[in-house]
Amino acid sequence: MAKIRKHFYFSGRVQGVGFRFQACRIAQGLGLTGYVQNLWDGRVELEAQGEERVIWDLVSMLHKQPYIRIEDMETADMELKEERGFQMAN
Repeated sequence: MAKIRKHFYFSGRVQGVGFRFQACRIAQGLGLTGYVQNLWDGRVELEAQGEERVIWDLVSMLHKQPYIRIEDMETADMELKEERGFQMAN
């Protein structure tokens, strides 16, 4: 399967509830690369690279996490990047 890269902004109850930790744990387990970080405006930014189906598996699993409530999600396609692993920023 071909790799793609997606950029996401998540809003709702997404900071202070373990979103970054869970995103990193799940993405690493799925073999995705990218990063997740909190933004100053209360949103969370995430970039994920891998098979499209697997990226959407990550998003689906995040929706099912306790305490996390995703109320809005913006997404965009991006160019692939050379990187290793999935990182949690700030």
